[in-house]
Amino acid sequence: MHCPFCRAIDTKVIDSRLVGEGYQVRRRRECLDCEERFTTYERAELSLPTIIKNDGTRVPFNEEKLRAGLQRALEKRPVSAEQVEIAISHLFHRVRASGEREVPSRTLGDWVMEELRELDQVAYVRFASVYRSFQDINEFRDEIARLEKNPVE
Repeated sequence: MHCPFCRAIDTKVIDSRLVGEGYQVRRRRECLDCEERFTTYERAELSLPTIIKNDGTRVPFNEEKLRAGLQRALEKRPVSAEQVEIAISHLFHRVRASGEREVPSRTLGDWVMEELRELDQVAYVRFASVYRSFQDINEFRDEIARLEKNPVE
């Protein structure tokens, strides 16, 4: 692993631990030349299904797009980075466990909404407003009423 600070080739692992419910390894490393420390994450490379968009086009599953959507919904909300990583891990597991070669974007969006509902209800409503293309304030009221009727345990 090259040092991101001085580009040296030699780094050593100081600490390793499992994260993301055991599907990822977090490693603290130290550069042997400049002695700077940095963190890396390691995950098994698995083939993930293709996502079928609403217009019928097919695109590869994109973790960065998933992460960006979650972070946008969770912006300025009291949810830790660790909780976001756990939610992403849950979504990865669900996508892989589906056993499908292709997953509709609608299905993936529903799974994201379920994770957000557990994490933060404000983020859930934010995501739902974009995902379901809310047209007016009444749609927000309806979604909030559904949340109140079926609260998260």
